[in-house]
Amino acid sequence: MIEEEALLSPSEEHAYRVLLRVASAGPEELAAAGVAPEAVAALRAKGLASAGPVVRPLPPDVALGERLLRRQRSLESARQALAALSEDYRASARRRDADHLVEIVVGRDALRERLRDLQDTAKEEVLWFCKANPLVMAGPDNAEENAALSRGVRYRAVYERALLEMPGELESITDGVRRGEEARTLPTLPVRLAIADRSVALCPLVPDHARDVGEATAALIRRSELLDALIALFESHWANATPVLTTGDDGPADADRLLLSLLVAGFPDKSIASQLAVSRRTVQRRLDRLMDLAGVDTRPGLAFQAARRGWL
Repeated sequence: MIEEEALLSPSEEHAYRVLLRVASAGPEELAAAGVAPEAVAALRAKGLASAGPVVRPLPPDVALGERLLRRQRSLESARQALAALSEDYRASARRRDADHLVEIVVGRDALRERLRDLQDTAKEEVLWFCKANPLVMAGPDNAEENAALSRGVRYRAVYERALLEMPGELESITDGVRRGEEARTLPTLPVRLAIADRSVALCPLVPDHARDVGEATAALIRRSELLDALIALFESHWANATPVLTTGDDGPADADRLLLSLLVAGFPDKSIASQLAVSRRTVQRRLDRLMDLAGVDTRPGLAFQAARRGWL
């Protein structure tokens, strides 16, 4: 901390006030008034007292004005230096914060461990964007989800349609839904993404067409406007996605709910039959029965009624 020197010391100020009161005084009179010779000498050095045996006060604005002006210039220089240092500090802090908020994770093993840790430490909610051709962890291999669901963590996942056609994936998704996961599907997804408790996200950086070049790389993103943007991206796609399957006591059985989900998601009869391990004719017959149940005679009408009645 910088300490400023006073314009006058207490003894100097006392001496000057005595001179103002008496107008002029000799050494003996000043000594009788308690003024030390050293204080008089200091006033003379500062231009506040006249020379000679008889001492008179001199105008303070002339004597001290120049000192005040120098001090003001010094303070302005110090203020500018402080402003420059503060800006350097803020720039450095922004760099430090950026390093802390975004961490680069390299390698499939490292990414897999981060995905597992993200789920193991989640307390409230996990959000997923699951594209086809998983990068580091297929759905059936994700044992952490079941553990998180069992302790009350909410899971919301949006699956790319092509992923549902991969062997074992649909069974894994429907099993997760029965355990409490909320699953929806879209034809395509913009990125792979996992978000835990709206406080940390993992987002791969290498596009699919370059995934075989070099090691897998992802950004681990903590609380920031970038994370807020990723959450908004998820919510916008979630709102437009088609439910894969929901459990409930009213309406069709789970098997027919799944059939409806695949129908609304845009799967053709052949793909639906393949996923359900039944013939196309069985798919058509079950859809006819569901249309009768819904009181409609077209598949678009069935999709509308399924959504209106909460079958999906």
